[in-house]
Amino acid sequence: MTSAIYAADTDRLQPKTARDAVSVGALLSIIEWLSGDECHALDEAGLVSGLGRRLQALGLPVDRLTLHLMTLHPEFIGRTIAWAPGEPVEIHDREHGARVAISNTPLRKVMETREPLVVGPGESVHGRWRHIDVFADRGLMQLVIAPLSNADGPVSAAVFGTKRPGGFTASDRHVIERILPALRNTSELRILRQVELSLLDTYIGPLTASRILAGRIRRDQIESIEAALLLCDLRGFTELSNRLPGSTVLGLLNAYFDRIVPAITREGGEVLKFMGDAVLAFFPGYDAAHSCGAALASARAILDEVDHFQYEGIGVKAGIALHYGEVSYGNVGSGRRLDFTLIGGDVNLVNRIQTACSELGEAVLMSEPFRDEAGAGDVVSVGTHMLKGFAEPVELFTIVR
Repeated sequence: MTSAIYAADTDRLQPKTARDAVSVGALLSIIEWLSGDECHALDEAGLVSGLGRRLQALGLPVDRLTLHLMTLHPEFIGRTIAWAPGEPVEIHDREHGARVAISNTPLRKVMETREPLVVGPGESVHGRWRHIDVFADRGLMQLVIAPLSNADGPVSAAVFGTKRPGGFTASDRHVIERILPALRNTSELRILRQVELSLLDTYIGPLTASRILAGRIRRDQIESIEAALLLCDLRGFTELSNRLPGSTVLGLLNAYFDRIVPAITREGGEVLKFMGDAVLAFFPGYDAAHSCGAALASARAILDEVDHFQYEGIGVKAGIALHYGEVSYGNVGSGRRLDFTLIGGDVNLVNRIQTACSELGEAVLMSEPFRDEAGAGDVVSVGTHMLKGFAEPVELFTIVR
C-alpha cells in the first residue's frame, strides 16, 4: 500500500508528518512478529488479539481492531474477526447478502477504491459506520480503515477504532501505516489457506480434500478401502427435465440436493459425486456396523425429506441403493486432468441395485452384506434378482415403512 493514511475524512488533506513518538525498535518488533513463525502458527483470532495487545503496549489507543477478510465460498463472502481489550474475540462469517449491510459505508468505500480512510463519529461523505455490528454501541470516536490489497481477488480491510475524543494522532497513524504491509501479507496467507480449504471441501468433500492436501495427487496413488455406499437417484427426472423450463429444473435440483446432502453429511457420509440428478456417497468403513448404520440412517432421513419435498408445486420420489464392500479410491484421469473417484465391482453393484429400485418399485434396496452389518430389525427380503453384469442372482432387501 503506497497511499498515506490521512488525518480526516477526506482524500484532500495532507498526510501526517509526526513520526517520532514510537521508537523504531518497538515498531520493528511488531513488524517482525507479523512476519515471523509465531504469528504464522496462529489462527485468525490469535492474530487479531496478538496484534491488538501489541499496539496497546506501544501506547496506541486501540479500543477495537477488526479484520474483514474476503474469500471465495459458495455461501460466505468473507469473515469478520473483531477484538477489544478484555473481551473474547468475535468471529462472524458473512453470507453474500452482507454486501447490502455495508453498501453505503466507509468500509465498503475502502474495499472498492483500495484507498485508506479516517472517519469520525459524525456523518461521513462515504456513509455511516456506527450501525455495523462490530462497531455499534461502543463509543468509538474514530476509525482508521485500511485496505488489505492482494495481488488479485477481492480486497480485504483492517479497521482500527479508538474511543479517545481526539482520535488517533499523526504518530499513531504512522505506526498503523508502517505495519500494514506485514499485516496484509499475513492476512493474505490466511485468506489463501481458507480459500484452498473451502474450495476443496465444496467441490470434492473433506476426506478427499485432506488426501490432496497431504500430497496424494498422483494418478497411480490408489488404495483399497472398505465403505458403505449410498446411491440416491431422483425418479422420473428425464420426464421432468423434458417438460419443464431449464431454470425450473435447476431450481428443483438445487432445492432437492439441499435436502439430500445434509441428510448424508449429518451421519458422517461424504458426497463423492453429483451425477446429473444422482448422488453417490460413501461412509468409510473404519467400523463396518457403524458405517452401514450411518448410511441406513441417512437413507431413512432422505426418504422423510422427499416425502415432504415440493418445489413450485412439484413433488418428487427417490430410489436409494445401499451396499457395503471394498472399493478402489484414488486418482483416475489423464495428465493434468484427474478426478478422485471410487471404482470396483462393489461400485458397479450399488449402481445395479439402484436400477433395481425403479424396476421393483422400491424406494430403498440394499445388499445382503449391507443388511448383515446394519443389523436393522425392519429389513425384509424382496427375493433374489439377476442384475446386469453379474453372473449370479443377488438377494436384495428393503425396509418396512
